[in-house]
Amino acid sequence: MTEQPESPAPSLSATEEGLEPKAEVGVGPWEGDLPQGEHWDPDLLADGDRRNVVDKYRYWKHEAIVADLDSKRHNFHIAIENWQHDLNIGTVVRTANAFLAKEVHIIGRRRWNRRGAMVTDRYQHVRHHPTVEDFVAWAQGEGLAIIGIDIFPDSVPLETYELPKDCVLVFGQEGPGLTPEVHDAALDTLSIEQFGSTRSINAASAAAIAMHAWIRRHVFDQHV
Repeated sequence: MTEQPESPAPSLSATEEGLEPKAEVGVGPWEGDLPQGEHWDPDLLADGDRRNVVDKYRYWKHEAIVADLDSKRHNFHIAIENWQHDLNIGTVVRTANAFLAKEVHIIGRRRWNRRGAMVTDRYQHVRHHPTVEDFVAWAQGEGLAIIGIDIFPDSVPLETYELPKDCVLVFGQEGPGLTPEVHDAALDTLSIEQFGSTRSINAASAAAIAMHAWIRRHVFDQHV
């Protein structure tokens, strides 16, 4: 007599396997009476909002979120050189969005890896400059101080530097750092104090530290 094959064991849920279930992102459809106002998105109200936005902007139209952000952006800009397709740019854009930078500027190659931005580039203005000369001319025309962040013999510590309110913080790509052209155009170049064995820190990490230094000075009025 031929034996019948055993039925496959039922698959276990994530909880039954001892794994943590994935947290659901965002919110489901709106419950109760629909809110009134032009900024509400009818599709999101009906289907739910799974975007990577803070609770204040749940169910808002995309253009309404950008308009609200534009009404209160800070005075600093961020620029990063992109001659070798730097993978840090997406993370820099995400951090610039978190600290509400006026704009992010890409110097060099137009294309950049957006994965690290986590879709925040939809809410953050990003401008491209094909050359350093184009970027410098734009910054000077806007009356912005160009502040480089890198380790040079003439760099001064970020921790003791009075960052100007109207400025653009410029970062070189991972490895080569700032080009000599940007170094020469900068009002000052700043270094971040380190205490371990590594020669430098990641460009995206340096950008986050510098942005937060501006926030501490000009939002929280913390002087050096």
